[in-house]
Amino acid sequence: MPELPDITVYIEALRERLVDQRLRQVELKNPFLLRTVSPSIDELVGRRVRSFERLGKRIAIGFDEDLWLVLHLMIAGRLQWRSAGVRRVQGRTAAVFEFESGTLFLTEAGTKKRASLHAVRGRADLRGHDPGGIDVLAASFGEFRTAVTRENHTLKRALTDPTILSGVGNAYSDEILHRARLSPVALTGRLADEELERLHVAVQATLRDWVARLRAERGAEFPEHVTAFREGMAVHGRYGKPCPVCGTAVQRIRYASNETNYCPRCQTGGKLLADRSLSRLLKRDWPRTVEELEKRRGERR
Repeated sequence: MPELPDITVYIEALRERLVDQRLRQVELKNPFLLRTVSPSIDELVGRRVRSFERLGKRIAIGFDEDLWLVLHLMIAGRLQWRSAGVRRVQGRTAAVFEFESGTLFLTEAGTKKRASLHAVRGRADLRGHDPGGIDVLAASFGEFRTAVTRENHTLKRALTDPTILSGVGNAYSDEILHRARLSPVALTGRLADEELERLHVAVQATLRDWVARLRAERGAEFPEHVTAFREGMAVHGRYGKPCPVCGTAVQRIRYASNETNYCPRCQTGGKLLADRSLSRLLKRDWPRTVEELEKRRGERR
């Protein structure tokens, strides 16, 4: 799912191309994409784009007369841009937005169509689409500590809860926790101030670094290769590969369709966290430490 760095770069590229441009036509290929009836999406046709905002992981496009489109890409939704006169995008197109300067395509891979589009009138209704998490890049340490420790959750859950922090998801939470040298299953209510300070610094540094990387990567082009798995990530999507800090094999916890990646030596003091499915299957044979895991691997060679 596109997170704060990806959404930020998307919005910057859209702002460059669409501010003051008139929406000429909307074509919905997926009838389930649009989740609202009033105002009608046809009311936006003929109006000019005036502004863009990020609401967590959502993109809000502001038009004349305080009309808005709110787009949530979810896991598989992506945006593509074609300048006027350039060939149309082929494949899994969910919606087509034709402007004076070109065409914006929303595509969605896979069979589970989760991306959503809402037409909204007025800022009061627009605020209803904001999950409410704090702006992590602007938050002071005090504001961050208050938000994260308000309830006692695992760090992984706290970082990815949109009502706590705005725009952080599965991928960047792994990178943040690795940078902060904290376990994904540590409880927020038990963290010392020094650990919370490390987490606060890691959140801001990780997200700013990746915004800068993605800006440099796209240059003047529209971002076409938005993915949760990027070259240069320390642990996310790198199960079994060496940690760039200590060389220990990156481990994972799998649950439902997600997984958490972490370095056991940098983050958990050498302890392997129990993967629910494998630990239940292996029971007493589940290795508890990095040393035990490496020993068993050596015995199998």
